[in-house]
Amino acid sequence: MDTQKLISSLFATSVLMTFTLSAPAMAEGVDAGSLIENTATATFEDGEGSRTVDSNTVTVQVDELLDVTVTTQDSGPLPSEPGQSVLTFEVTNQGNGPEEFTLTANPDVAGNDFDTTVTSIAVDTNGNGVYDEGVDAILTGPETTPTLVADEAITVFVIVEVPSGVSNDETSDVELLAEAVTGTGEPGTTFAGAGVDGGDAIVGTTGANGTATGSLLIGLTNVDLTKAVSLVDPFGGTSAVPGSVATFTITAEVLGTGSLDSLVISDGIPDDTTYVLGSLALDGAPLTDASGDDAGEASAATGIAVDIGTVNGGDTFAVTFDVTVN
Repeated sequence: MDTQKLISSLFATSVLMTFTLSAPAMAEGVDAGSLIENTATATFEDGEGSRTVDSNTVTVQVDELLDVTVTTQDSGPLPSEPGQSVLTFEVTNQGNGPEEFTLTANPDVAGNDFDTTVTSIAVDTNGNGVYDEGVDAILTGPETTPTLVADEAITVFVIVEVPSGVSNDETSDVELLAEAVTGTGEPGTTFAGAGVDGGDAIVGTTGANGTATGSLLIGLTNVDLTKAVSLVDPFGGTSAVPGSVATFTITAEVLGTGSLDSLVISDGIPDDTTYVLGSLALDGAPLTDASGDDAGEASAATGIAVDIGTVNGGDTFAVTFDVTVN
């Protein structure tokens, strides 16, 4: 084989090597618009000594991959009651280029015990993961995220209004759909020239759209209050005679799955009895009679009061105090 034929053969081989070597670099994760360049080199000996030849440089621009996922950030069904509730989601750009996503909240889900009204969708402006009214930005229609770079996630709040007339333990789901603004479709769908730097945008395995479901659980919180009395008379019996000690037990059971604030249990001292100083207790723990020392206060004139504060569904509290029969 003469020198010219050898060079031609090696040049053709180098071009083949270029495409073979370039393929692994195009794996998912390479930023859209990146240029993958490769030049092959051949060295050989001819009659005049060692020689080197280079192939042409082959350049491949990485196209934009369109992918997104949506996940709920609530640990379970969100305890709710008539009025405003806020469901929390995370939208993640799983593609390899910057993209915006249109958001659609659907409260009309099959199997719902009731349907809510979606009032707005907001993004977590200050990044604290909690909806702050007046701080977090409310999106206007069509509700669209800011541009998310590759692998960037954003917290999204769906604010809904729970209707009146719902019943305890009823549930309702709300779906959040995110769709790439560039386009959606079957994996492999190509949008020519719509990607970064004029490259193509190609739909990835998610179809360039994602959906997640948030759930509401109605917990109409209330307090069931019961009162009982036990008697010990001076003779060791249980009759009510002068000198008998009556122990009153007031049990408060918090019903539902929500919470209540400022729960105070109070009772008056019955006529013809005298309050036993220092007998006030909460769940068996003694409370002082004086106001401000702890949660309790008591006197013959005003009766007893125990300020329990914020309580949650399922909580139970027992307040006890003694009086003597005059």
